[in-house]
Amino acid sequence: MRKRKSTIQYPPPFLNFPVIERQEYYVSRKQVDTIEFYALSDGFKRVYTEKDALMGYGKQKILDPRNVSFLNLFINGVLQPKTCYLIEEGKITFLTDDIPAKGAPIVLQMFKF
Repeated sequence: MRKRKSTIQYPPPFLNFPVIERQEYYVSRKQVDTIEFYALSDGFKRVYTEKDALMGYGKQKILDPRNVSFLNLFINGVLQPKTCYLIEEGKITFLTDDIPAKGAPIVLQMFKF
């Protein structure tokens, strides 16, 4: 079996591609801490505290929002607008007329960079 020599040139000679120098970027890794708070709605409460945390998820805290980078509140898996709740250290207060249905999971995610 005879090897053939390729006659194809890359890039083809009729295309003039600009030569781009390769630049290297270094990204420093930052420490990100994620803290969660889990609770179930009882269908009546408008204010939830750390005492309402679900058991079995370790020690859960509601941190002061001034000490976290950002936070998200989910009710029944749906991200809530910031105008619907107030977070204070150790407490979540719902500001809407309606409250979460009984048994709806309440999940507060807090991120610290």
